[in-house]
Amino acid sequence: MRSIDIHAHLMPQSLWRAVDAGRDWYGTTYERGEELGTTVSHGRRSRVPTPKVRFTPEERLTDMDVQGIDVQVVSIHTPLFGYQLDASRGRQLAREVNDEIAGMTRQWPRRFAGLATLPLQDVGAAVDELERAVTVLGLKGAELDTVVNDSTWDEPRFLPLFKAAESMGAVLFFHPQPQHNLLSTSRDRYGIPNSIGVIVEDLLIVATLVFGGVLDAYPSLKVCIAHGGGPACFGMGRLDRGWQVRAEARERIHKPPSAYQRRLYYDCVTDSEPGLRYLIDHVGAERVVLGSDWPFVAWQPSPVAWVQGLASLTQDEKNKILWQNLESLLAL
Repeated sequence: MRSIDIHAHLMPQSLWRAVDAGRDWYGTTYERGEELGTTVSHGRRSRVPTPKVRFTPEERLTDMDVQGIDVQVVSIHTPLFGYQLDASRGRQLAREVNDEIAGMTRQWPRRFAGLATLPLQDVGAAVDELERAVTVLGLKGAELDTVVNDSTWDEPRFLPLFKAAESMGAVLFFHPQPQHNLLSTSRDRYGIPNSIGVIVEDLLIVATLVFGGVLDAYPSLKVCIAHGGGPACFGMGRLDRGWQVRAEARERIHKPPSAYQRRLYYDCVTDSEPGLRYLIDHVGAERVVLGSDWPFVAWQPSPVAWVQGLASLTQDEKNKILWQNLESLLAL
């Protein structure tokens, strides 16, 4: 039995070297305080929840063994995307992070694969960096925010990136920022911007890609949505109804939104067995993949054990989620 995890984050060692030297890292600083302190990226604060964020690759491998994870698909911690930087600094951040991830995949090719981060404040530079990441560094695609500096992905300026990703067979993994979503402008009571705001963004990126005609324009594009797509599948009835009754919802697509839900992949981070069962029943087990949100979700005992213990899933469905789907999708 193998296990491949598409949802495993990295706070790069170059960031922690800068912290230890008393410097900022592309606008991100670290504040010591209660417990493990806080990072501040362009005015947005993010509590450091676990010492694992500073793990070296060797320490990460030890933890993967404990968790039963054979392969992590490594991607940057989302508050560090750096889209707010000027174009030159954004390109520098992306290259530095992607080189670090690629170094992990070269040294431990059976344990790590990688997703690039891209300087999306300059779409041309992002296309160039995706090409370098995939064709030179051997990464499998890119992790992307659900918005880019308040621009949505159906804007025409992003089409060259989708075209390039499709032509390269690159996987695009959409993951919203917990500190930057529709609910993060209100008070952070009860952790709602993270628990609810994040999955609302997951739904919005699904709706944007569908209604924006992106999936029609690029029929071979490989897209995975974090957190099981949030409430996207549950909300398909309302999206279909909107498509039926609103002319603007039919401007770029000629099929109802539900016709597209099996075009996407979704990780299994639903945090409930009924939620995961609902997702599988609507998109098929061949479209669901293992995710852990490492190291920010404390699984007891592990994400692999959680999937294996779900009584409502067949062993064939578990095999597809745990490794078969990603082995095929990422050509591992």
